Amino acid sequence: MPDTLTKLTYQTFQQSKNYFGLAHKILSTRLMSLISPSDRKSKPLPLDLLQKIQQRYDRLLAVDWQDAEAGVYPHNILFDNPWDEFFLYYPVVWLDLPQIWERAKQKNYQDFEPNLDTAGYPSYYLQNFHHQTGGYLSDLSANLYDLQVEILFGGSADAMRRRIIAPLKQGLSVFADVPPSQVKVLDIACGTGRTLKMIRAALPQASLFGTDLSPAYLRKANQMLSQIPGELPQLLQANAEELPYLDNYFHATTSVFLFHELPAAARQRVIEEAFRVTKPGGRFIICDSVQMSDSPEMEPAMTGFYETFHEPYYRHYMTDDLVERLEKAGFENVTTEVQYMSKVLVARKPVERG
Repeated sequence: MPDTLTKLTYQTFQQSKNYFGLAHKILSTRLMSLISPSDRKSKPLPLDLLQKIQQRYDRLLAVDWQDAEAGVYPHNILFDNPWDEFFLYYPVVWLDLPQIWERAKQKNYQDFEPNLDTAGYPSYYLQNFHHQTGGYLSDLSANLYDLQVEILFGGSADAMRRRIIAPLKQGLSVFADVPPSQVKVLDIACGTGRTLKMIRAALPQASLFGTDLSPAYLRKANQMLSQIPGELPQLLQANAEELPYLDNYFHATTSVFLFHELPAAARQRVIEEAFRVTKPGGRFIICDSVQMSDSPEMEPAMTGFYETFHEPYYRHYMTDDLVERLEKAGFENVTTEVQYMSKVLVARKPVERG
């Protein structure tokens, strides 16, 4: 009975987030049509596609629950929701919308406040991704990001992020002779630290590391991660194309929602860096958007995504061959699995044979 009640609570919690996200989108769209009408009209998704998306969503929740039941991660992270930040920042999300609408209407994709230091960043990074204020460089953006993404994905962003944990733990099993406290895991482009927080729940003794280009997002990550038990993950501002770590340093590397926001050449360089810093026998695990190769039926949703939000590299990403890129870098045994609107790729670095 307790497990049944917990499962029902989880399902209700997720459906509530889904309905909330839908209500937000409907209300904000209507408000935009009154305050900042646009000439571009988005095409509604066909009913049959919406039904397929709902089926995928239901499967995602089922897998998420099954992993918790199997002990891949504790049940409590299924209910992790920073309510204090929700009540603090949700009104700010609404207040920020007129700026986002105007930025989108004017096609102003490099709109940064004068006080934001943009020197030293790759040109492809200096974008207002999703039309968000400050791009990835402002504290406002860092404070709103997780909430905005949860609304975008109808409360499923964390469930998609958690899909990396089972293959991560399975991959680490090859290092069973390594004491848990000496296992090192790197999350590339860790952002606000949501993925690291989940990895910490599943691997309470591991040494965790995170890199990101944004000092604002790293400040946010440090703030959140310092509040949870266990050793504080080591966070470092770094370009994923030039990771500041020794060769063969990490037992596993991960990256969540990064590759669709990189141009093709940068994607390859990041993969090559992940290969370099991962130990032989270790895994590199990617979670990112579905692509045409695995989800051709989702093309209207993918097209709508890059047309509605400023995602300058997503159109190329849709048809990019990530498996080929991973194998080109030296990885082997690459597997892919679709989970809702995301896919997980697991790649193994070959063991050196002497």
